[in-house]
Amino acid sequence: MSYKQTSLFPPTPTTTRGLATKLSAHKDKIVYTNGKAVINPLLATAYVGHVQNTTVARISPSGYYCASADVTGTVRVWDTVGEDQILKGEYRVISGRINDLEWDGESKRIIAVGDGREKFGHAFMMDSGSSTGEISGHAKAINAVSIRHQRPFRAATSGDDGSIVFHQGAPYKYDKTIRTHTKFVQDVRYAPSGDHFASVGSDSKVFLYDGKIGETISEFTDNPHKGGITACSWSPDSRAFATSSADCTVKLWDVETHKATTTWSLGSGVNNQQVGNVWTREADIVSLSLSGELNILDARVGDKPPRVITGPQKSITAVAPSSAGTFLAGTADGRVVEYTTASGEAMSVLGPGHTSIVVGLAAGSSGKVFSAGYDDRVREIGAGGPSASFSDASIATASQPKSIASATDGDGTVFVVESGGGVEAIRNNQKVAHLPATHFTPSTVGVSAGGKLVAIGGEDHKVRLYEWSGTAFTEVGLLEGNKAVISAIEFSPDGALLAAGDLITSRWSFHSARVNSLAWTADSKHCASGSLDTHVYVWSVDNPTRNIALKNAGPGGVNGVLWVGGGNMGTGKGGRGNLVSAGADGCVRVWDVVFHA
Repeated sequence: MSYKQTSLFPPTPTTTRGLATKLSAHKDKIVYTNGKAVINPLLATAYVGHVQNTTVARISPSGYYCASADVTGTVRVWDTVGEDQILKGEYRVISGRINDLEWDGESKRIIAVGDGREKFGHAFMMDSGSSTGEISGHAKAINAVSIRHQRPFRAATSGDDGSIVFHQGAPYKYDKTIRTHTKFVQDVRYAPSGDHFASVGSDSKVFLYDGKIGETISEFTDNPHKGGITACSWSPDSRAFATSSADCTVKLWDVETHKATTTWSLGSGVNNQQVGNVWTREADIVSLSLSGELNILDARVGDKPPRVITGPQKSITAVAPSSAGTFLAGTADGRVVEYTTASGEAMSVLGPGHTSIVVGLAAGSSGKVFSAGYDDRVREIGAGGPSASFSDASIATASQPKSIASATDGDGTVFVVESGGGVEAIRNNQKVAHLPATHFTPSTVGVSAGGKLVAIGGEDHKVRLYEWSGTAFTEVGLLEGNKAVISAIEFSPDGALLAAGDLITSRWSFHSARVNSLAWTADSKHCASGSLDTHVYVWSVDNPTRNIALKNAGPGGVNGVLWVGGGNMGTGKGGRGNLVSAGADGCVRVWDVVFHA
């Protein structure tokens, strides 16, 4: 057996209302942070070297390195060329969260700023960590830093104290304080030419400064934003810059005329507030919505964004197939995202979704998918293509759901394990039967393809089998021998086998932590398991001693696995299948798994 990762669906950036989210770009590379990872959505890569939540990442002007920082004040410098992402250096530069960092024009020096106890910023060499000056002059946390890339080097920092501090360098030292803003200064950015830098703030104001001496040139007052401004970024030719605002708009400003030449309106409401941006290539501006959507704007064309990149912002908690080549993923913030493997696109499932963690997804009959959430509701999703959306109808559960299952060829019944009420059978948004938890506590549920046999795993380490008549449960069997709470259960497509938890036979016990998900290939010859231990195993029914170990397939834990297109791994001549894994890091990875006969 062998495998290789063929694609990655990344999460979108982590955002916080009222705070700027930093994005970085270099040619075909865009990087941002989510959880403990640094994501490049265009190249579909994820750097997972940090042990704490990341806050900002920026690519060096040379394009060879990336510097990324986290909430503890640690900066890691690593190689962007090649797949190994080799670590160049790791430095603890301040004693708290880093809000921004910047490279100098020679890709040798870095300034990192944030909220530390002893100081708010530090300048250092990228290869040794040795100091290259002092970042001072602020009385509160620093939100942004930008460096002039031409000699003589200059640096500008902006902070919560409403001021901008201009530094000479290198080595960097305090030159003067600029007090143009009346509230938090959210971002400050140098033009590529080094002739100017601009600042934006929570006071909705935009200012332009001389890049060499730091003198204020002008405030831009033409057609101003109506909300706080979180970010600005410059065009490659330094003739214009873009600003993103909480008023849900992005504006393009002409440096010579000091006027707004284009305004993009990106909707209304809190989720469409703009919290970050970066200018890529010649004409593409990427602006970030609070919802995590990346709006790709063409500076030559106004109106609406021609492309929007979407995805989960939080951990993926459940996965399920929908139509051919597409699957759904539920997240820790209640969203459901649809993925299409052929196009590599992700799209949010619209409609009245969940307001809390999606605990489970189950593919049912007629192309429907059912979801259960910690908001104590079961909802129906009409899957298949870009039109996938939640149905208006839903049903409340008696207590918090723990697991959900539905047969793909059954009568449309959905089985839900509840934390305090046993197992409920639901059909057409109506409860049709209830199995009380009198002599055991259910933990998970699975149902055969035809919907006639239901398996319920328990906290007593046992699996109970029930015949389902369409209106009632009849117990027909008891499976013992498991050594822990049954955490996942799945029938093979042919109905002949049942995988329960992390033990199918005594030899199928390679995981070192809870098994969260199980998925069979269409021929019932192989079963994949995803675990909290971050690994995925693919097991062979014919030879249980043989398995494929996908080590560290999901940093933080794998919460869901499934075969796209069902998989075709059987027959004596071997086969292959596409396996999807997803979990705590918000990434969806697709693996090409080959079984060699």
